Amino acid sequence: MAAKRPLRRSAAGALIAILAVTVLAADQFTKHLALENLPYAETVPVLGDFLSFYLIGNPGAAFSFGEGATWVFTLAPAIVAVIIVWLAATRVSSRLWAVGLGLLLGGVLGNLTDRLIREPGFAVGHVIDFINTPWMWLGFPPAIYNIADIFIVSMMIGVAILVVSGLRMDGTRESRAVEEDPASDADPAGRAG
Repeated sequence: MAAKRPLRRSAAGALIAILAVTVLAADQFTKHLALENLPYAETVPVLGDFLSFYLIGNPGAAFSFGEGATWVFTLAPAIVAVIIVWLAATRVSSRLWAVGLGLLLGGVLGNLTDRLIREPGFAVGHVIDFINTPWMWLGFPPAIYNIADIFIVSMMIGVAILVVSGLRMDGTRESRAVEEDPASDADPAGRAG
């Protein structure tokens, strides 16, 4: 089976943009629904202890870490978004990288949008979290998250897998073979082989 040809950078950029906008729209729509329909800071069971909704505004990062430094959590995703856009424009022609970066960008933009437009104000807004799966945290304090968080975490894992597997952003693979040294033709005693 022949390998697929790499995407043109413009096509990869378009794919990244379409996926990012789709994730951003899904994230903001579900947050809107949560704000309109869920009571604040009250558990709403959906599937017993497996899944519930619990609406909160998170000023910090995961597990409410860094609540006093909300501006950092505005600046960091803005930088990540700029880097992904730069990579899309200059480096990416792999379909897998385009999908991973597009979905990651959508998640980043979802939470960044909250930081920019939600209360208490511009650049210090609280991220809307509402999904709770207490079984998932294996005894740690439960995290409450949103659609953007799901894409951020899963696509960071996906990007790590792409890096470890040696797939480059241009669609080529890193060679795992070690280049042979011509001197290695000699045996350990120094005689030619």
